[in-house]
Amino acid sequence: MLPGIQESTPGLSSPAPQRKLWIYTNFDCNLRCSYCCAASSPRAARRALELETVGKLVDEALALGFDALFFTGGEPFLLEGIYDMLAYSSQRVQTTVLTNAMLLRGKRLDKLGAIQNERLHLQVSLDGGCPEHHDPYRGAGSWVRTVEGIRNLQGRGHRVRLATTQTPANYAHLSELCQFHRELDIPEEDHFVRPMAKRGFSSTGLEVGKSTLAPEVTITLDGVYWHPLSTDPDMRVSARVFPLSEALCRVQAELEASQSTLKPFT
Repeated sequence: MLPGIQESTPGLSSPAPQRKLWIYTNFDCNLRCSYCCAASSPRAARRALELETVGKLVDEALALGFDALFFTGGEPFLLEGIYDMLAYSSQRVQTTVLTNAMLLRGKRLDKLGAIQNERLHLQVSLDGGCPEHHDPYRGAGSWVRTVEGIRNLQGRGHRVRLATTQTPANYAHLSELCQFHRELDIPEEDHFVRPMAKRGFSSTGLEVGKSTLAPEVTITLDGVYWHPLSTDPDMRVSARVFPLSEALCRVQAELEASQSTLKPFT
């Protein structure tokens, strides 16, 4: 690991009570990244959560002691209702939304600005300091539009964090990416790097599963999952989202049975 780069998948070094809740708002995306662990793409079914469901999740998560919520997809900003979801959540708890930032201009940027507050953070996927290190796995032209989105967000005063997936295209150039994020005035603590996982579209990467990942409870339209790295059937904890407390009990029981075999995702 290069100096100044943090691991992006927290909670994997040792089992501990989880305080982060992940919410897959949808599964469709404006990109088809070849390593996407959620198999998201423009052709993927939306499978979106309703605003009412998200509000109920936020309320129950707070009652259960969660202190940070992460909204992911797919691309969350494809949803008309994402702004109401983020507003409701960030008024109550630290909230981070994951995005490729390519859509954040015009009316979408204005709507995001209308709900801006100190608890709302934007985490943008950026795999390189230039197109040659980013585009091979994320699509031609995506780097330019992502960087434009980052600058749009910064121009409106939003706090931007960067998430990088380590690939064969950028592996030898992470120091250049670090220099680039410094030029963007993004500090070291707001840059996260993780390896590829062999899930979703990716045929290579680290093998991950319940036996190797400390849990970070994850919600989709299809139920409760062990970790946001995969919503494959083998990672599902419960087909029922509510009550969330019931799923947490199942996670704890499985964790206690397998904690001796958990390993860091590095």
